[in-house]
Amino acid sequence: MSGAMERARVRVEQSGKRVRAYLGGSLVADTTAPVLVWEIPYYPTYYFPAADVRAELVEEGAGKRSPSRGDATAYTVKVDGAEAPGAALRYLESPVEELRGLVRLEWGAMDAWFEEDEEVFVHPRNPYTRVDVLASSRRVRVEVDGVTVAESSSPRLLFETGLPVRYYLPKTHVRMDLLEHTDTVTHCPYKGTAEYWSVRANGEVHEDLAWSYRTPLEESRKVAGLVCFYSEKVDIFVDGVLQERPKSRF
Repeated sequence: MSGAMERARVRVEQSGKRVRAYLGGSLVADTTAPVLVWEIPYYPTYYFPAADVRAELVEEGAGKRSPSRGDATAYTVKVDGAEAPGAALRYLESPVEELRGLVRLEWGAMDAWFEEDEEVFVHPRNPYTRVDVLASSRRVRVEVDGVTVAESSSPRLLFETGLPVRYYLPKTHVRMDLLEHTDTVTHCPYKGTAEYWSVRANGEVHEDLAWSYRTPLEESRKVAGLVCFYSEKVDIFVDGVLQERPKSRF
């Protein structure tokens, strides 16, 4: 199989990375021929050649049917005393021929995933997603309900494929007295683990409007410790011009 292909609205592409999945500290699958399958538009899922699955797969019966991938058979994954019910699927008679000899492992059911020797979180990295972080001298001002909560002429602009530009600002340029740290934590395979703040403005608390990466991954390290606000939910002025609120999945 070569290149990217469209089969019944499913994009399938061979990857050259070594990919491993672990459960309970034991190796479930190890392959140098993983297949990326775009089940949704935003990012792919890894499928393994059946011969590269080291764990025992115990058949459970019919899995959830996919309009594009066909009927699935579900399996419990068992390895060295650990098990994950329903964590593997096979599409043995899929209309997408490339899937018939492959095993899909549920990402969240595994304890750890590695691309080569680097652990990957949340989902596989999309090979067509790029992250660029650029220093800028544009003046960025952030308002929440008419209250200025941040203003800086030394932002870092983060450009990520398929998402609006994000403006990351030094904490010294943010009204941290108006921000309330929350328990919310999110994970990104390109940027790392983010912590969140709500914003108090005009007597109202606006939940989880701002976030920061204390120790971002290598490709995003230039935003370490900086604060970003959802441009979908706040008013952002760049060089005095109010920016249109973008539409995104966030």
